[in-house]
Amino acid sequence: MPLRIAITGSTGMVGKAICAYFQEQGCEISPLLRPSTKGAPSSEKSIPWDSQKGWIDLPQLEGCDVLIHLAGANISARRWTPKYKKLIYDSRVESTKLLQKSILNLKNPPKVWFCASAVGIYGHHSPQEILDESSPLGQDFLAQVCRDWEAASVLNRDDIRVINLRFGMILEKSGGALAKMLPVFRLGLGGPIGNGCQMISWVALKEIPLIVEHIINNEKLSGPINVVSPEAVSNREFTKVLGGVLKRPAVLPVPALAIKLIFSEMGKSLLLNGAKVFPQRLMDSGYFFKYSNIQFALEKIVS
Repeated sequence: MPLRIAITGSTGMVGKAICAYFQEQGCEISPLLRPSTKGAPSSEKSIPWDSQKGWIDLPQLEGCDVLIHLAGANISARRWTPKYKKLIYDSRVESTKLLQKSILNLKNPPKVWFCASAVGIYGHHSPQEILDESSPLGQDFLAQVCRDWEAASVLNRDDIRVINLRFGMILEKSGGALAKMLPVFRLGLGGPIGNGCQMISWVALKEIPLIVEHIINNEKLSGPINVVSPEAVSNREFTKVLGGVLKRPAVLPVPALAIKLIFSEMGKSLLLNGAKVFPQRLMDSGYFFKYSNIQFALEKIVS
């Protein structure tokens, strides 16, 4: 049966991909939008809300089968000043609290609630350590944001599945980190960052709607799910493969000191730190990754 899916962050990179995929499956998409939001197709039946002001048109949320919450300030858009760190935190945690309260007040709530999170919840780890959903959580800024983000999604109801999507680096040529890298690498100016040993746990954008569909159809899945390829790679290996795919040299290193000076805490956390995260629960549930190998994934994405 076609589903009615309500979604926040529908105009973002991940949101657009999910909306397009499920519309092709015949589902009805109801994006949650502020009245001033631009970029959503006019044919979609939107649900008015404003997470900053703490209100939502609750009656229009009634009867949705699935709610997907992706909204949040871009963590890599600028240096992490105290003001911007507060925006990163509030845009995730406070909006999730609003939706959590709204769901509990619905007569016909969704059967599945997806709330975005990130592998940053595990903090920084050595390249040899493999992390899954049962691994200890980190204590740095991003880890604390993700911990509180996930905690705000808890419903304590048996009739609603809550899914915390712990995203890794999302690879897509038109957006995200890869879009920023491509112009540099195409000029032959790319290279490893720092010592290049930090791990990159990644997932192709085109994989994400398939994973969401798999989770919707698998009623045994709930709680945290690592949305990453089973084959994490080091920054050095990623750089080498991307340079090879583009047929450009990728040997110019970016010193760690330069990253710290230019980007401060944000650069250290996002570019110099990393973790080798494994999608244990997806693998145990029988999910088959279409994009599991970095060479294959980058060839398909860049082409």
